[in-house]
Amino acid sequence: MSLITIVGGIELGLIFSILSLGLYIAFRILDLPDLTVDGSFVTGLAISGVLAQQNHPYLGILMAVIGGSLAGIVTGLLHTKLKIQAILAGILTMTALYSINLIIMDEKPTVMFFGQKTIFSFFTGMFFVNGIDISKGLLLIIINILIVALMIYFLNTKIGLSLRATGDNEVMVRSSSINTDMMKIIGFGLTNALVALSAAIYVQYNQQGSYTVGNGMLVLSLASIIIGEALIGNKTILRNLIAIVLGSIVYRLALTYSFQMGLPSSYLKLFSALIVVFAIFLPQLKSIYQNYRKRVNHVRGQ
Repeated sequence: MSLITIVGGIELGLIFSILSLGLYIAFRILDLPDLTVDGSFVTGLAISGVLAQQNHPYLGILMAVIGGSLAGIVTGLLHTKLKIQAILAGILTMTALYSINLIIMDEKPTVMFFGQKTIFSFFTGMFFVNGIDISKGLLLIIINILIVALMIYFLNTKIGLSLRATGDNEVMVRSSSINTDMMKIIGFGLTNALVALSAAIYVQYNQQGSYTVGNGMLVLSLASIIIGEALIGNKTILRNLIAIVLGSIVYRLALTYSFQMGLPSSYLKLFSALIVVFAIFLPQLKSIYQNYRKRVNHVRGQ
């Protein structure tokens, strides 16, 4: 791969790492599946894209985050107040968002604003390496660092600790007079706020976005989480969050390399699913290899 291709892959990895960091709250902290993601991603994309078209890129980012959080809150309310299973609640919200997202996009399948101001406009052309502009990548690194720092801070506050405790043992937490329903609603809201933020940055990075781009975002984010945990581990929250960011970059570079080698775009979902399966199996493969080495050493010792 050329250097410009690698830089582009890393930049996309840094954008989608925000998506994976959001899903980490639902899947790892709360231990609840959230299928709202595919819908709330397009919500963030639509809001950010439409406002960027009107020359309000920063307002687009803010409103996208608010829109995503509202989608997550709806899922949380369906799950906690109407007692709908988390998976079904996410599916219902995601289904409703299909229509809402089209309304936001004025019934158009794509949103485009080439040549207009984005959050990257001020930084473009500031830093170069071997003639390649890396300004966008540096901005994305700063955004990821801020998000990781804020997540670590939040997860160590009283609300954050209650959120973590709810995921670990909901019955015990409820007996401690903590409102577990509220914790779930907060968790779903934060998850989808970060998902929408990722989409809002993504559409301004490309200066265009499609209504169908949200399909498969759940698998993409899970792949990043699992790959990162398989490569680095998840012993602490900081280590886990860093693993997710690096996992997202590795996953995106793997996709980029595969496309460079001639992988048809129609095989993307299959390739993503295979990566997830391999990443899940990798820890078991390590265990099998370690057991094999122990048996070999034992036989040699005899």
